[in-house]
Amino acid sequence: MTPLPLTVDLLAVPKAVPEMRRTLRERCGGADSPDLLLCVSELLTNVIVHLGEGTPVTLRVSGTCVGRIRVELSDPEPCAWPALRATAGGDESGRGLSLVDALALRWGVEQGPCGKTVWCELRAPASWGSPVYEPPGPGRPETGVGLGGPGAGPTR
Repeated sequence: MTPLPLTVDLLAVPKAVPEMRRTLRERCGGADSPDLLLCVSELLTNVIVHLGEGTPVTLRVSGTCVGRIRVELSDPEPCAWPALRATAGGDESGRGLSLVDALALRWGVEQGPCGKTVWCELRAPASWGSPVYEPPGPGRPETGVGLGGPGAGPTR
């Protein structure tokens, strides 16, 4: 049985990152989901670093019609779009979105009327069976604008 869907409204603060990982681990019942935990951590950390601590966000984790997990993190800042960065070996930051790009089957950003949503799609752990599909609705399109790069756009 799948632990989805999950929707959480929270403030993007450093302590929220391990708390969300713990919440997802508990919700997943020990299922093997390290890619999910890492992507959620990186997307939430990007909000903290680039928009500031205390930014209100909504995290949604749901199934798609093709048996994937869709992670969406919405924030109120429509103009601050994430971008892949080139990093050098000694850089201590700047790799979060590159990790999401490497792990996700696809990812992108959707512009909303009051902010944006950064999303990614991952393979569901085999132990979940088929994730529960949550159909698109207002603010929940099935596909969105990709950012380019290998993780955005068509399925790999």
